[in-house]
Amino acid sequence: MADGRRSQLLTAARSGEAFDEETGLPVSELRKLNRVTWYSHAKDYVDMKWPGAAAKHRASIAESLTLVTISVCPNAKGRPESELLRRALYQWAYNAGRRQQEPPEAEAAALAWVEKHSPAIADLDSAQRMRTVLDFLAKKKDGTPAAANTVRRRRAVLSNCLNIAVERELLLSNPLARVRWKAPKSVEELDERSVATPAQARALLTAVREQGKRGEHLEAFFGCMYYAAMRPEEVSVLSRAQCVLPDSGWGRLNLAGARPQVGSAWTDDGKSYEERGLKHRPRRTVRPVPIPPVLVGLLKRHIEQFGTGKDGRLFRAVEGGPVRSQEYGAIWKEARGRALTPDQVASPLARIPYDLRHACVSFWLRSGVSLAETARRAGQSVAVLQRYYAKVLHGEEERMNELIDRGFAEQDNTEHKPGELAAGWPHALDEAETPEIRGETG
Repeated sequence: MADGRRSQLLTAARSGEAFDEETGLPVSELRKLNRVTWYSHAKDYVDMKWPGAAAKHRASIAESLTLVTISVCPNAKGRPESELLRRALYQWAYNAGRRQQEPPEAEAAALAWVEKHSPAIADLDSAQRMRTVLDFLAKKKDGTPAAANTVRRRRAVLSNCLNIAVERELLLSNPLARVRWKAPKSVEELDERSVATPAQARALLTAVREQGKRGEHLEAFFGCMYYAAMRPEEVSVLSRAQCVLPDSGWGRLNLAGARPQVGSAWTDDGKSYEERGLKHRPRRTVRPVPIPPVLVGLLKRHIEQFGTGKDGRLFRAVEGGPVRSQEYGAIWKEARGRALTPDQVASPLARIPYDLRHACVSFWLRSGVSLAETARRAGQSVAVLQRYYAKVLHGEEERMNELIDRGFAEQDNTEHKPGELAAGWPHALDEAETPEIRGETG
């Protein structure tokens, strides 16, 4: 028996397998002894990520791990119904804030089944199995293809979770690295059909105002999105102190934060929203945005008519809290029906309030505002701006080319004296070249 065991250890050593320094066992044997399950590791991963993650990212991690768990668990006897399994994992197992509470009986039974039937993390060290998981992540609940950005986000969570398994020595390497799998291509360009013209945007804002008191309250809300390219979560936290509203001319908004809407189960304080800094910016960053006189007027009328909340915020729900997307979404849907033709209502034109931001950025670019300044005002990178608004920028190429052609024509018509480096410097340089410039030496 001793010789047999020695032979096993020598075989592992000759094959180059790593040995654990504490136990002296080959890593493959150690993994089999530990047999940490995927479900157990995924919960540990959530606990590790939870403290430093934003509320929306916590929900995103839970959603991705839920789908992976559903995919890797076998169709064994007693497997819970799909919707129950999804709900139990998403709302309880992968929510570190609620896991200490007692789940409902049905969800508790579903989680007990997962605990028993979840495969070991070592059993997922297979490219073929990872391909099956990725295919599952690439689909919606109804089986249709998921959006490319969604698939990319889910894959990133899975990959990071597996990397932590490697760090914990539960896997030798990340099996995703061995899978030749292509994520669906994403459409990262703006759909120009969704962009409202200035006249259409004004008609939509008028239709918002005509919907009684709530419509009047939200006119300036939508106005901030169209005239200042603000995101809804940025408008939600806009306060009087952030507004510079002169009696005439342009004003300024000093944007300093956002309040994205998210379920109360994912926040530390149990609120349905999270106070945070500007998107992709350090928490205390301030983004000054010049605003045209029309928006200055909208905001001044809003403050005069509705005042501000106790916290100085301009926009609030009926009961004083933040304006929820369901509320302003319903107002917007009614405004489209009033301001647009039936064909336009059926089209992507300004289908969601966020399209007002796209319309604003498109208008800035077409008006000749530089890429750098447009990106700064909108709070995004120049690279993202160039990629997403490529069609808008392409439409400006012809106009820019005409300006360049006109400049060349003006230079060609300019008379230059020999040896003079005038405005038409390329031609002057040809005439004024010295032997040294031509590379000739004396």
